[in-house]
Amino acid sequence: MATKKDDEEKEIAVLKHHLVPEHVILNEQEIAEIMKKYNITVQQLPKIFSTDPAVKAIGAKEGQVLKITRNSPTAGTAVYYRIVVKD
Repeated sequence: MATKKDDEEKEIAVLKHHLVPEHVILNEQEIAEIMKKYNITVQQLPKIFSTDPAVKAIGAKEGQVLKITRNSPTAGTAVYYRIVVKD
């Protein structure tokens, strides 16, 4: 039977996997800058479920905006923004 400690270790390990991109929770100022830069509202952002393993591992809550930075062989670094939603 898995314990709470085992579950926490798995969530932390998710972020260290080489295929999982960096996930960062943005603050209100950063969100405002992104919304202005792209002339969009938070509701127009692509969504990510609160049950996503990386979302759970960083402790993001519903309504928070994440910056996801992926390494790309063609683009170098690609940045994506997602809003956390309840599934």
